[in-house]
Amino acid sequence: MSVLEVLRWPDPRLAETCAPIEEITPEIETLAADMLETMYAAPGRGLAGPQVGAMLRIFVMDAGWKEDKSDPLVCINPMFQEIGEERVTNTEGCLSIPGISTDISRPSQVQMVWTGLNGGRYVQSFEGAAALIAQHEMDHLDGVVTFDHLDADTRAAKIAEFNAQ
Repeated sequence: MSVLEVLRWPDPRLAETCAPIEEITPEIETLAADMLETMYAAPGRGLAGPQVGAMLRIFVMDAGWKEDKSDPLVCINPMFQEIGEERVTNTEGCLSIPGISTDISRPSQVQMVWTGLNGGRYVQSFEGAAALIAQHEMDHLDGVVTFDHLDADTRAAKIAEFNAQ
């Protein structure tokens, strides 16, 4: 396993939609292991394929590891089946936009289906931090970053803050 380079915004790959994974190969297994190692080293709670230059529909997440409740997930070709109506606003950071936090409003609950590394299909409902992480990482698979959720004035201010670092 190795720690991968995390792409920084405005790398154009972060604005691309990722391709589905057709087959779980040894290369995909290695990518997933490297992504988990990279996420923990960053440190972060989620990391998507495009953030490490892999333009594939894969992300890793571990909502509880910072609270000693580690439960890493490797999500291949994830899709939301249900999205709750209640919304919450939380401050989000992004490993590809280091040093910048933004307030984002998202559904507080989602149900997601994905393929695991073993080829099995999983369905799980997520609430709280796990729901927000899953949505953040799913955004990356669709070429969306936190800046894209902001109104024009807030976006301009956050980009200026990022560029001033």
